[in-house]
Amino acid sequence: MYDLKITGGILHDGSGAPGRVADIAVKDGRIAAIGSDLGEAARTIDATGKIVTPGFIDIHTHYDGQASWDDELRPSIDHGVTTAIMGNCGVGFAPVRETDHDKLIKLMEGVEDIPGTALHEGLTWDWESFPDYLDALAKIPRTIDIAAMLPHDPLRMYVMGDRAVFSEPANDDDIAQMRRLTREALEAGAIGFATGRSDVHKTSDGDWTPSSESTREELTGIAKAFDGLDFGVVQAVSDFNLERGEQDFDEEWEIIADYAKASGRPFSFSLMQRDFAPDQWLKLIERTEKLKAEGVDARMQVAPRAIGVFLGFNCTFHPFMGYPTYKTIAHLSLEERVAKMKDPEFKAKVLAEKTDKLSGPGSSVPPLADLLMEHIEFVAEKFFQLGDPPDYEQPPENSLAARAREKGVPLMEMIYDTLLEREGHELIYLPLYNYTELNYDNVLKMMEHPQALYGLSDGGAHVGTVCDASMPTYMLTHWTRDRKRGRKLDLPTVVNMLTGRQADYLGMKDRGYLREGLKADINVIDLDQLQSEPPHMEQDLPAGGQRLLQGARGYDVTLVSGEVVMEKGQLTGARPGTLYRAGQHAAVAAE
Repeated sequence: MYDLKITGGILHDGSGAPGRVADIAVKDGRIAAIGSDLGEAARTIDATGKIVTPGFIDIHTHYDGQASWDDELRPSIDHGVTTAIMGNCGVGFAPVRETDHDKLIKLMEGVEDIPGTALHEGLTWDWESFPDYLDALAKIPRTIDIAAMLPHDPLRMYVMGDRAVFSEPANDDDIAQMRRLTREALEAGAIGFATGRSDVHKTSDGDWTPSSESTREELTGIAKAFDGLDFGVVQAVSDFNLERGEQDFDEEWEIIADYAKASGRPFSFSLMQRDFAPDQWLKLIERTEKLKAEGVDARMQVAPRAIGVFLGFNCTFHPFMGYPTYKTIAHLSLEERVAKMKDPEFKAKVLAEKTDKLSGPGSSVPPLADLLMEHIEFVAEKFFQLGDPPDYEQPPENSLAARAREKGVPLMEMIYDTLLEREGHELIYLPLYNYTELNYDNVLKMMEHPQALYGLSDGGAHVGTVCDASMPTYMLTHWTRDRKRGRKLDLPTVVNMLTGRQADYLGMKDRGYLREGLKADINVIDLDQLQSEPPHMEQDLPAGGQRLLQGARGYDVTLVSGEVVMEKGQLTGARPGTLYRAGQHAAVAAE
């Protein structure tokens, strides 16, 4: 007898092939049979009229801290994700010396907007080396599987100490030690190595990240740790210095390209359209195509919608936080602040002021915040209310700036009144990247590129401004069913992007497809009813920290290793999720 059987569903097996009606039988955590009349099972799930897919694989998350205390890993589990990869962008928590705990917390707080108080309270720190960290993660049963890349920032800090923090170039001994520790991490099960070179990434004290200005010699020296290995990937995030001129862009690309070549392994980087350099993404695609022609398995991580932030009175940032009169009530509870802000006299006083500077030495607020406020009338052309269901691809006439003109009210008054809606819980959505032309036509071009990977959800990060771990649901709903402002994608392609293509890139041979013998990570989805809910703030992190969460309707069942972990939007209590150790899992799958 099988442990479980799913009958009558339309199988989208992860390969991109058209869906077909078939049953799936599960035994001992694996897919035991696919077909019809498969025999008896202890439990049968009727999937008639539903789609059945492999569990989704999210290659770009930041659960590095959360995974040490949290066995649920929301919101990823709410959106059909059964495997999450963390350690991206070079930030993480291992290897680490005890004296550097605070430094890594400030780094993660600044770069990924995870409350330092929550990290101080939640992190268990029962590790020093990266293998120790993997062992600590492996002890915790959880809803879904996780895998970790070795992040560059803690590695550099571990080897170089304070010299890493002050952007000192690594010497030959430093590089050799980093390469040795990278090899040690890979042999212990790390799924790859990740570096971060973004100019907007700062610590919570406003300092540069340790890896941001690492040299070509350092990156290629570390990448040689992959010599002789048949598993592992390398990842990078960079702004490619285009705002500094063409020469700097070329130099930065060559450093990244040499890093990818030196590893000999699949490589990916973050791709998006930036307003200040609207054609840079096309240049990066051209370079990536050339890199592939030179023999590198080079990929671009793309998002299925804008890379945006939410502004609200409970969020990390909102347009009034620098106003002198608002700052007099900033310490109050949301309820108390809303009551004050509803007072006409208080409102008039605030709206008569200008904002103070928010960023600067010792401030974790990035200079981008001041830039936004300096150009608020232009930026507000991209301020939107998402609504219910959330609409991320709205036309320009829906913006708050357009609505203010239509109503004949000052822009800041429109923003003020909007943020007070729903007793101060209302959010304003600002698509920072991928929305230069106020539509998703360029996003579609990125997604359709043969070297594109679905990525950039940042699950577990930017918890006060972003909730993009819902992107898998968005791909299935907006891109296959709901899009009104342009061409859509077919369902088999989208499922492939969420499953098989991810597994192939990562070298995960035991998942990503619905095939006999593979791991029974499976979603049963009522596509007609599938819908993301509006984002909302919850205060459920350690030390009372808050984060944006976003649920979904339409996931009937999510299985991990054959166990039902989510049913009708509710966690079942099952915790079959484990740590994926790359080299070891690859060897088992090969057998």
